[in-house]
Amino acid sequence: MESLISIQDVRFSYASEDETEQPTEVLKGISLEIGKGELVAVLGHNGSGKSTLAKLLNAILLPTSGKVLVDGIDTADEEKLLDVRQRVGMVFQNPDNQIVATIVEEDVAFALENMGVDPVEMRERVDEALKAVKMYDFREHAPHQLSGGQKQRVAIAGIIAMRPDCIVLDEPTAMLDPQGRKEVMKTIKRLNRDYGITVILITHEMDEAAQCQRIVVIDHGTVRMDDVPKKVFARVDEMKEIGLDVPQATELVHLLRESGCDLDPEIITEEACVDALAKLFSQKR
Repeated sequence: MESLISIQDVRFSYASEDETEQPTEVLKGISLEIGKGELVAVLGHNGSGKSTLAKLLNAILLPTSGKVLVDGIDTADEEKLLDVRQRVGMVFQNPDNQIVATIVEEDVAFALENMGVDPVEMRERVDEALKAVKMYDFREHAPHQLSGGQKQRVAIAGIIAMRPDCIVLDEPTAMLDPQGRKEVMKTIKRLNRDYGITVILITHEMDEAAQCQRIVVIDHGTVRMDDVPKKVFARVDEMKEIGLDVPQATELVHLLRESGCDLDPEIITEEACVDALAKLFSQKR
């Protein structure tokens, strides 16, 4: 798979407010390759460095040392900053912080106006982006009238309209109810599948991470795990040791295995768990 983002031995430190104290190192030599078209979840406990990593990907922050390359462009190259941000868009956890206009379609067009996009093309991009997130019918609504999930989809549409190669979402469902989380995850997966957009999802929700193609676990500023979801979540004890949960289905299977039940440790979905238990009970009869 062709690489889109290359993170090369990246370290990052936050300066201390007290000049007499040493800077706090948050990332400690991370190296990762993110391929074009991948759907990657990044997990980590609070303070692990995952949100800092997200901000490095479109040059909101720059590495203290090491390099972040986006489609071969060094994010530290100030002359290429616009190129980087047109390739990598950011969506944050609070959609109200990204919505700036009083009408939905005007909000989606905001960045395009600043980029000087031709009005005819702008109209096409806005309509296409709103249709992609299933919000076209709300294009003339006021954002404050929308639900949390709908607002987040509008924020995502604003990024899509810029036609990035990659979208980084930093805890996009953290402030949403279950229905809102479901709407946003459905949108994220459709954008990845139908449009080939690379998606990097920073999340605390294990069930969301289980829907991705790959999971990267960050622990104290280093990459602790990097594998497909079923392999990562099968390491239940190790995940708990670093302060993370696993999907409920995986947790149940783990407890049953400890009780002597012969179950696949790589089960991560409720459907697979039900099937495995039904098969186990039928064998015992």
